Amino acid sequence: MRSYLYVPGDAPAKLAGSLTRGADAVIADLEDAVPAAAKSAARLAVRSWLSSLPDAGRPAVWVRINPGEAGLEDARAVAVPGLAGVCVAKAETAGELTALAAVLATAEEAAGLPVGGIAVVPLLESAAAVLNAVELARAPRVARLQLGEADLRADLGLTPGPDERELLPIRSHVVVASAAAGIAPPVAPVSTDYRDLDALRSSTEALRRLGFVGRACIHPAQLPVVNEVFTPSPERLAEAADLVRRYDAAVASGAAVLVGADGRMVDAAVVRAARRLLSRPH
Repeated sequence: MRSYLYVPGDAPAKLAGSLTRGADAVIADLEDAVPAAAKSAARLAVRSWLSSLPDAGRPAVWVRINPGEAGLEDARAVAVPGLAGVCVAKAETAGELTALAAVLATAEEAAGLPVGGIAVVPLLESAAAVLNAVELARAPRVARLQLGEADLRADLGLTPGPDERELLPIRSHVVVASAAAGIAPPVAPVSTDYRDLDALRSSTEALRRLGFVGRACIHPAQLPVVNEVFTPSPERLAEAADLVRRYDAAVASGAAVLVGADGRMVDAAVVRAARRLLSRPH
């Protein structure tokens, strides 16, 4: 998934329209976007919306659930056909995710769904979550991690400059934790300024170079930029395909490496990156 669009769970019209905005995935938000007094109604609204989704021809649909007991209630309510997974706000320990996995299993059984089919994405929004990133990545059902930097910045007392270099160690750590746990690369954090698309492009390109392969968005205007940055160009795809083809031919002939057109040695690690590129949406 290149792009994830957050949509308030208490806004039925926005939920309905979100499927045609161009996002690879939609995240119906039951947490920050919903006032405390409206959370119960939003939970029911999201459940009803999920139950009405077409089976095909639409983005993947996720729900961001609240932390703690409220999140478990959210999970019970939204575990219906059509749900790809839940994004867990303010996750900090693997124990929380283990408890959530048990709740989801019971809810899946009650709904007649395959047990284990609903995936989990923890949102890392505190110093404790970042330090526990590997533990969270290895918890039950976790498909990938996502950074929630607004809360994280407040927790750390961190004020990034224009190039956001202050966040670089944290972002790299989450990429490393994901790889160490053997899960998919993490989802890049949102940019809260949806009007500055040039800055969005620059920061998204930097995040791609770090190892992120998709980004969460708070506004539909951000989707074209994010999708473009995370879509491999035809030239890169052609180069990767040619590299894989020539490497496979070299291995078939008994060689372990080959010399690329630019004179650099190409081994299995280089080709693994090319294969990963070819597997991405394009």
